[in-house]
Amino acid sequence: MKKRVQVLAAVLALQLGVVATAPALAGPAETALLSSYVGSYQGQGTLVGGDRPDPLRCRLTLAKGNQGRINYSGRCTLVRTNLSVNGTIAFNEGTGRYEAAMSSNVGFTGTAVGRQQGQEIVFDLKEQQKDAGGSDVRIGSKIFLTGNTIRVDFELEFNNSGQVLTAAVPFSR
Repeated sequence: MKKRVQVLAAVLALQLGVVATAPALAGPAETALLSSYVGSYQGQGTLVGGDRPDPLRCRLTLAKGNQGRINYSGRCTLVRTNLSVNGTIAFNEGTGRYEAAMSSNVGFTGTAVGRQQGQEIVFDLKEQQKDAGGSDVRIGSKIFLTGNTIRVDFELEFNNSGQVLTAAVPFSR
């Protein structure tokens, strides 16, 4: 159980967290779209695929930052474990894409690339990591910024056993 919680902490940290590495110079349309997500959000879901379903509750706050960036901080509770993440989301004019970066209280950092599809921004993250025991795990997540909502879908596969954990967490203001 402890191993599963540690790996899940890594997954949540990678999904909820985002800090751009290069200066992001966003145009007015990209800045306006990102600014529309400023606010406080709450979400809950269920982690499935383990011994039993485990409830997951999260809070997320997005605030205006400098140079068109959006700063965020989030906190999730799972199986008596608290995870926190902080980072930024920005549009990088040089690459023509949104970038999200993060750091967490469990020592994980990550960057996800986002693409605008209509009025929705979709971030796609695919990572290979090592769990606390040194085994390979595959992490996949999508983060959807749509209208007044944010949704995080993720999947975690333990390569040695083939066990897969999944969760979907819809956030609302």
